[in-house]
Amino acid sequence: MNPGLQRHIVTGSIMLATIIQALDSTIANVALPHMQGSFSASQEQIAWVLTSYIIAAAVFTPTTGFLASRFGQKRLLSMAIIGFTVSSMLCGAATSLDEIVIFRLMQGMFGAALVPLSQAILLDTTPREEHGSAMAIWGMGVMVGPILGPALGGWLTESYSWRWVFYINMPLGALALAGVLSAVPDSQTNTTRRFDWTGFALLSLAIASLQIMLDRGQSQDWFSSNEIILEAMLGGIAFYLFIVHSMTTKSPFIPLQVFADRNVVLGLILITIVGVVLFATMALLPPFLETLKGYPVITTGLVLAPRGMGTMVSMFLVGRLINHVDTRYVMAVGMALTAYSLWEMASFNLDVSETTIILTGVLQGFGIGFVFVPLAAVTFSTLAPHLRTEAASLFSLLRNLGASVGISITQTMTIQYMQINHAVLSENLSPLRPMLRPGHAPLVWSLNSPESLALANQMITREAATIAYLNDFRFMMYLTVLAIPLLFLLQKQRAPTSREDMSAALAD
Repeated sequence: MNPGLQRHIVTGSIMLATIIQALDSTIANVALPHMQGSFSASQEQIAWVLTSYIIAAAVFTPTTGFLASRFGQKRLLSMAIIGFTVSSMLCGAATSLDEIVIFRLMQGMFGAALVPLSQAILLDTTPREEHGSAMAIWGMGVMVGPILGPALGGWLTESYSWRWVFYINMPLGALALAGVLSAVPDSQTNTTRRFDWTGFALLSLAIASLQIMLDRGQSQDWFSSNEIILEAMLGGIAFYLFIVHSMTTKSPFIPLQVFADRNVVLGLILITIVGVVLFATMALLPPFLETLKGYPVITTGLVLAPRGMGTMVSMFLVGRLINHVDTRYVMAVGMALTAYSLWEMASFNLDVSETTIILTGVLQGFGIGFVFVPLAAVTFSTLAPHLRTEAASLFSLLRNLGASVGISITQTMTIQYMQINHAVLSENLSPLRPMLRPGHAPLVWSLNSPESLALANQMITREAATIAYLNDFRFMMYLTVLAIPLLFLLQKQRAPTSREDMSAALAD
């Protein structure tokens, strides 16, 4: 096969594999009410459709490095695509809540390897001087998938059925599998490497405990609940034992050499922050628009969709800038744009126009794209190639954990701020105030009837909720600004290798 054609097929199939996994992180969210009706499930029961996928993906993401080393990248990616596609079909055909939760667990298990393995394969089959362009293409799937997921999910659910949220993966998975089998080169395997079962069990327990705690914390009132305390203790103890075990065993589950690279450590910290900002914002905006602004689901999806266009444009540009400009400055510009967009969002009110919402979304998407692509490239630029798959799995894991942490923190902050703001605003509502005395205020504001009191409470609640959302946006702005100095601790990328290295890799 012509090397140029082979590279395009590799890139296209990798892109599709990335998209189907990234889409499923958010596409099912908008279909939950329809699933709840189909299965006659409670709100807490139907939430396990999301939680089961998140926990399974988080637990099995760190196994990608070992499995790729044992079976080879091409074989593992093919098995992951097949398993993900088949489990997606089973999710769409599920007839009970138990079935769909089990099939979503399978989907998360198989999908865990798709994103980190796709990233590692693209880096391995692309010359170093083109890593920026490769990561721009890969990043489009990773970042645009979750952003466009709610809009696509809402359209499929309204136009067809919630089952098509899962069936959509079947043709995409088939195309990705065909491309992988025909064009992705085989990689070396290491059948002598032993699997660290103890390390895997401890890390899995720590991740699962954290995910369940984050998912149920708000409904259980956090640490006033014995369940949440137990999950926090289990997670903390398991993670501590995992660290001790990793430092004392000969073949740890995650090679410690990965953490000896400064760029990898800083990259993992920064991608966690990106996960917090991106996914927390996407979790806050739909309820703000639908509950407070009164937007229908379809309108909300259309208003938020241009954010993905901003990301795509910035990734297209950054793929060309990254080889000519210091990546740290590119990321600093992206962080600054993201912080500015959050500052604008922190000044929203209930009269904010759709145009303003779209423009701030596009600006934030543009800024995130300027951060994600260079970060994905520079994190692995000084790392030994044989450690890339392990590092890529950690990169994907911490991005998702950052999303879970960010969503939980902002949801908790929203509820707490709403309560505080409601109490403060209510203090100003008194019949003794001159503006509310009879004869000065309209009759509806007389505060002498249950109807007027109910109306006043409704308006105060809306204003309190609005202020709470704005405080969340301001918090994420501060977090983004504080992360900027970390960018300049990253080392510059090493000098690019020759194009002959790429040709040799594809010829093997």
